[in-house]
Amino acid sequence: MMERAESCQKLYTRLRLWEFPDEYLIEPTDGSSASSLSINRVDASIKLVDAIPECSSVRAPKIQTIFGVVGMLKLVAGSYLIVIMERECVGSYLGHPIFKVISMKILPCDHSLKDSSAEQKRVESEFSGLLKVAERTVGLFFSYDTNLTLSAQRLNDLGDESKLLPLWRQAEPRFLWNNYMLEVLIDHKLDPFLLPVVQGSFHNFQAAIGKDIIDITLIGRRCSRRNGTRMWRRGADPDGYVANFVETEQIAQMNGFVASFVQVRGSMPFLWEQIVDLTYKPKFEIVKPEEAPRVAERHFLDLRKKYGAVLAIDLVNTTGDEGRLSAKFASSVEPILNDDLRYIHFDFHKICGHVHFERLAFLYDQIADFLEKNGYLLLNDKGEKMKEQHGIVRTNCIDCLDRTNVTQSMIARKVLELQLRRIGVFAAEETIRSHPNLDEKYKILWANHGDDVSIQYSGTPALKGDFVRFGKRTVQGILNDFYNALGRYYFNNFADGTKQDAIDLLQGHYIVSVSRDITPPSQKGGLESMANFPAALGVVSLGLFLTILSLGQARYDLRHLIFAALWAAISVGVAAVVKANGRIFCNRPRLHKPRR
Repeated sequence: MMERAESCQKLYTRLRLWEFPDEYLIEPTDGSSASSLSINRVDASIKLVDAIPECSSVRAPKIQTIFGVVGMLKLVAGSYLIVIMERECVGSYLGHPIFKVISMKILPCDHSLKDSSAEQKRVESEFSGLLKVAERTVGLFFSYDTNLTLSAQRLNDLGDESKLLPLWRQAEPRFLWNNYMLEVLIDHKLDPFLLPVVQGSFHNFQAAIGKDIIDITLIGRRCSRRNGTRMWRRGADPDGYVANFVETEQIAQMNGFVASFVQVRGSMPFLWEQIVDLTYKPKFEIVKPEEAPRVAERHFLDLRKKYGAVLAIDLVNTTGDEGRLSAKFASSVEPILNDDLRYIHFDFHKICGHVHFERLAFLYDQIADFLEKNGYLLLNDKGEKMKEQHGIVRTNCIDCLDRTNVTQSMIARKVLELQLRRIGVFAAEETIRSHPNLDEKYKILWANHGDDVSIQYSGTPALKGDFVRFGKRTVQGILNDFYNALGRYYFNNFADGTKQDAIDLLQGHYIVSVSRDITPPSQKGGLESMANFPAALGVVSLGLFLTILSLGQARYDLRHLIFAALWAAISVGVAAVVKANGRIFCNRPRLHKPRR
């Protein structure tokens, strides 16, 4: 059932890394007698060798087991090889094992740096520091046997010739996280070493329905075209690629049948931004509003080419700053609406509030006809296609995280019930809730998926996750939302700038070149050199505490009112300075020249 045809050269599943003083040697150790890959540590030159060099006391190597080569990056004077040090098997995709990257290692080929100028050494050090941030990238998955970048439907539609190609050549470039990092190795025709890696989410479980077992898998594939962090990647670029674009596929396997349903999420498709300035919710700014219709048209044209008909669900508020964005979205897409492109606005907060998420049933009533018409993939026990998905539901809120995940989980649940009725497992009125064990595992599956997508974009698990996980809002869930909201505030303002630079470097959105302005601004001056935000925050907190304390003592001694006013004034003054200079305090990206 949907087996991948054997390619000319299979990927090496286990490798031995020899770290010599002057070269790295990567030796296949999975039973093959293939050549080893040699990378020179001085100039990063690459070649295949048939034998391991002689070892000696002078040339003693460090030997480790690795599980894949992610790619290579060239900076100012040196190149850096990225390899997988630890992996974990997290399940299977259509019968093939799927692994999660637990840890990576950066191997520098920078011995030539000793002949570089002091300025080049300084800049190299700054950029290589970003690679240390990139080394901690989360949510990376891979397979040695199957193409994880393609949905079950697209895999099923692959021709025999395509199935014989190396996995990296079969891959969908949008979802190939290490696409740019593989370029150097591709040039050297090293197919068995080229491991396609996807960023996103992968979870699955098995549950009993009567005497039968159902296997459900949920895969998230993050697009690398406009990858980034929550506040530093909003909206679309001029080509229509949007931030936080994730393709989510739900696959159910039971009694020989395979059923797949694909949805997507992504930021509102026009140019807008939200620059951090230490306020909890910075103001939204629409950039080049006259360009919005053109950018939206390019975005939806691309979606229609890839998925067929599109139903866009906009969940943002109708009032306030969110309302301005929603109005711009609606007006931008209105000229291109037709039978293959529908737009629905559903004010999630107004209709569902913070607890009544069961009211999403009102939304489902509006989209049920689209789901029925455009369907899902269904293969029988012979691998024959019984039904095909002809369209996609595209959901967005502001971040495309919390409201979006709740909504997508509701849609996926309804479609799974349709699929199980189609193959004769469910009766007409039977639902997932009719099977408590299945229901509980299904909720956890989607909650974990939402957390993965959220951590990659915002730094914290998803909000409203208790509803997805338990089917209702809980006190603990509301408290967790509060803590996670504070966590997002911290990451957005004080960590995500550096993380964004690391992402841009890895994805090739910023190309290091000696011939261009390669020096990121790093000198701190003025208020930034004198001020320290944590200290300012401490002063404000202490001032507020002493204000409350003094007010409590004022009933015994009126002089404490003066002290309360004094402490309050100090707190307000410091807070005003912090807010006025918010963009100075913030950790902002420094690589401003994108790759075009």
